[in-house]
Amino acid sequence: MGATRAQKEVYFIKLKELISKYPSIFIVNVDNVSSNQMHQIRVALRGKGVVLMGKNTMVRRALRTILAENPQFERLLPHVRGNIGFVFTADDLKEIREIIVANKIAAPARAGAYAPKDVFVPAGNTGMEPGKTSFFQALGIPTKIARGTIEISSEVQVVTAGSRVGPSEATLLNMLNISPFTYGMTVVQIFDAGNAFDPSVLDIDEKVLIDRFMSGIQSIAAISLAINYPTIVSVMHSLVNSYKNLIAVCLATDYTFEGAQKVSSALICLILMLQTYTLKMLTPTDAHTILFLNF
Repeated sequence: MGATRAQKEVYFIKLKELISKYPSIFIVNVDNVSSNQMHQIRVALRGKGVVLMGKNTMVRRALRTILAENPQFERLLPHVRGNIGFVFTADDLKEIREIIVANKIAAPARAGAYAPKDVFVPAGNTGMEPGKTSFFQALGIPTKIARGTIEISSEVQVVTAGSRVGPSEATLLNMLNISPFTYGMTVVQIFDAGNAFDPSVLDIDEKVLIDRFMSGIQSIAAISLAINYPTIVSVMHSLVNSYKNLIAVCLATDYTFEGAQKVSSALICLILMLQTYTLKMLTPTDAHTILFLNF
């Protein structure tokens, strides 16, 4: 049964209030998430975020009502498909994501369900009677009889990630008491300050971002200096280079200024120190020869 007009109006108002209050939105997938898990996630997010669920048709309609004032939210529409919901927050995105995905429960393999990961049956004794050997053979699993029970000779992959779980594979995993899958809320997309991006962006280390940013600045500065086009990042380098040129002129001529005098004094001290060090490293004969040539 669809929502009534009054219920839709309440939902639209609530969505607008949450959008105006929170700058960040997580679009989350809730496939195979139980009501108890949803409750636990809501409790974990209390004071940090708000979960809002709704039918996709109603969510799209609600979003379209605010596009006139907030056109940036049109980026959310392509992601409103499947069993999704919203988590609104103003807290640290990494922290909120950890809370969202932390609540997972182990679940048995179900025939017809898509496998979220590869599943392997480990080698070892199964404890099953020999009469069930044909079942393993049908699945291509090598076995042998050891101490009156079936023993799997080597590890075998029975389910491939992204494929549907077959009835035989599901039965086998249940017989072996293997619950290979975990189900919980997952993050599909993140909307923050008008930009939509993949949740994997949060895994990028801050140092990597800073290094890439600095590399970009260096490239812009180098290009600006090469084409003599001043930019904010190249002005500092231009001033330093000009100062170096002035000092070089002062050292080569009689012209001087306060800054150049300090540099000249420093250079003279450095030269004397180098000469002193060189004389200490040379033999007395070599030292007298150098002093003679200098004077």
